[in-house]
Amino acid sequence: MRVGAWLLCLAASAAAIKFELPASKSPTPMCIWNYAMQDTLAIISINVVPRDPHTAADQSIEVKVVDRTHHNVYLSKKGLVDETRLAINTHHDADLGVCIMNRGKRDNLVSDIDLDVHLGGDAVDYNAIANQESLSGMETELRKLATTADEILEEMEYLKAREQRLSSTNMTVLGVWQVYHLRGFFKRKYLID
Repeated sequence: MRVGAWLLCLAASAAAIKFELPASKSPTPMCIWNYAMQDTLAIISINVVPRDPHTAADQSIEVKVVDRTHHNVYLSKKGLVDETRLAINTHHDADLGVCIMNRGKRDNLVSDIDLDVHLGGDAVDYNAIANQESLSGMETELRKLATTADEILEEMEYLKAREQRLSSTNMTVLGVWQVYHLRGFFKRKYLID
């Protein structure tokens, strides 16, 4: 039971965060990172609300979606206002970063940012699929569970391959160390030259 609950928590790759982003003439990006497997759909919803509506023209919100490992820039968009939805598909297993900056003409401007990041099965709009295919509520839930199970299986296969790779590296290093140690031991005992 605990393992099943842990796996379901692991599979739920959705993050929602709300924060304030001060404006600057040379801003540093505020990045939110999530791990995403290869060929994973990511839906990013950003809602931008300037603290003072009269200063909206003095601020420019920019977003970049990048991955840390391969330095890919999946998406770059400037001048975000109100609510914006972005969709990407990842190319590699890597940390996926949503980096947001607020360029302002003055330094005392602030915008409130509401950021939702949905990865994998959480990014799929099952209500639209249910309406399009005339699915019942139970069939829609089964579709969600099948997607979640596929994601868990894919992640477990990735972890298995990673463990095999690490085990192989460990055995190689251990074998080299043993040969080096035994060679020194036999030299001390004068069994080899």
